[in-house]
Amino acid sequence: MSLNRKVAIVTGASRGIGRQIAIQLAQSGANVVVNYALNQEKANEAVKTIEQCGGQAIAIRADVSKVIEVEALFAEAIERFGQVDILVNTAGVMECTAITEVTEEMFDRLFAINVKGTYFACQQAMKYMEKSGTVINFSTSVSGAMLPTYSLYAATKGAVEQLTRQLAKEFSPKNIVINCIAPGQVSTELFLNGKSPELIESFSRMNAFGRLGEPEDIANAVELLVSDKARWITGQTIRVNGGFN
Repeated sequence: MSLNRKVAIVTGASRGIGRQIAIQLAQSGANVVVNYALNQEKANEAVKTIEQCGGQAIAIRADVSKVIEVEALFAEAIERFGQVDILVNTAGVMECTAITEVTEEMFDRLFAINVKGTYFACQQAMKYMEKSGTVINFSTSVSGAMLPTYSLYAATKGAVEQLTRQLAKEFSPKNIVINCIAPGQVSTELFLNGKSPELIESFSRMNAFGRLGEPEDIANAVELLVSDKARWITGQTIRVNGGFN
């Protein structure tokens, strides 16, 4: 599944799942844009890791909640690599809060990053992907469950699933495929933050294998979906969750 001569933008790639995806796409031959919003040091570390493995990568700062910065991200990627073939929208934030405690600011922030950022990155992909391309968006397997305090986060990811489905035919004249990955519980800083060991253990027992997923589990699925072997898959949300129910 060689990605030689392809260029990938991975948003939110300075750490966690995004970082692992960026590294594995580079190992498969892609030139990678490591997008970050705040942590330049971590983004540069990801670039260094890719370069040490013989790949090519650059770090570009952009807050995906701001359309002008999304546009600048793509423009700089084109200026550096000449094209964009793959977009992976992993940038996102999670707030697990009871509805009585959700503020307007919190609501607007989650929708701005998780939905608006994904949507306008897709818009830029439509603009710059010339003959074909692949877009991978990110949802969550929590949307198929009923868990307290997840209503706002799950709502943003439900929106991402719908925009993925609705864009499939709009993208098809340019031979762009678009799919959504919905991970289960994955051992990342984003997921583990604020959770007790007992709660983490209870989540581990919710899937068929009795463990949290690892970033590699998700990156492996992304590698498959961006390969030519997956060109007949589009408009789908794929639960990559170890059998989480």
